[in-house]
Amino acid sequence: MRKYFLFLAVAVVALSCKKENEVEDKVAAVPVKEVKIERFDKLFFESKPEDLPMLKQQFPFFFPAGDPDQVWIGRMQEPFLRQLYKEAQTKYPDVKALEDDFEDLFKHIKFYYPKFSDPRVVTMINDDESTKAIYAESVVVIPLSVYLGKDNKIYEGLPKYQVQEFEASQILPDVVTSFSNGKIAPATDRSLLAMMIYYGKELYIKDLLLPDVADHNKIGYTAEQLRWCQENEAYMWRYLVDQKLLYDTDSKLAGRFINPAPFSKFYLDIDNESPGRIGQWVGWQIVRAYMENNKDVTLQDLLAKDAKEVFENSKYKPKK
Repeated sequence: MRKYFLFLAVAVVALSCKKENEVEDKVAAVPVKEVKIERFDKLFFESKPEDLPMLKQQFPFFFPAGDPDQVWIGRMQEPFLRQLYKEAQTKYPDVKALEDDFEDLFKHIKFYYPKFSDPRVVTMINDDESTKAIYAESVVVIPLSVYLGKDNKIYEGLPKYQVQEFEASQILPDVVTSFSNGKIAPATDRSLLAMMIYYGKELYIKDLLLPDVADHNKIGYTAEQLRWCQENEAYMWRYLVDQKLLYDTDSKLAGRFINPAPFSKFYLDIDNESPGRIGQWVGWQIVRAYMENNKDVTLQDLLAKDAKEVFENSKYKPKK
């Protein structure tokens, strides 16, 4: 009997791998334009004031109407922005590998969203560290200034949990986060479970669109933080269930388990060991379980489903 179940388990894994390989073969055949990243950061900071009209014509989305040219001339000469630009040139002297990654991403997006139209991909420099890579239909904007590496001295003074995501490995996951906006049905209530499933869906989109990206990079964790979640999954789940938090609508729960933070707040000794946003991670595991146990559900179907339906049909059982 034991041999039978072992054989069955191996067969299931083999079939799953075969299906994944078939999908990737189809993705590889999807036609997309060759991606050529436009280095607006380089053009802007190496231009002269008299070049502004040309830049405005080529990149109108960077120049809001009503701002006088003196504003942009001032930004060309601003010392901190120029330092950010210098650091970006050091970190990204060449973007060929990133172009290849984007081409692969666009193939995956077009496979799941056939009406997807290949956007321009443009780099820039920004002094707002809260602005990550943005997908906006016709253009993807990458502020290289927030992807210089967590150890770059230019980030000194910023929270460690925030800076750990300022890595090149976060560019594509951040683009997919932005791409996901508006594609996931909004929560029908304000419960913790609804928030967990919402972000779980967002992370599941990354599973499909970025299959070669490591899980810890999809969620913006370190490898150690991801391992902590995996090792404590059953403990975290039992806590959420025992404390009756899943259907609780207390507004403080988002700050404790969903929003960016140095750690999650169980109000226990483990808090300082935990990463922030564990609610997102647990929601991800629930969505994965749902899709594993409901193989006829398409991505678009999943994104439209109510959180309670996803949870109740997920057969989610945390690993012990």
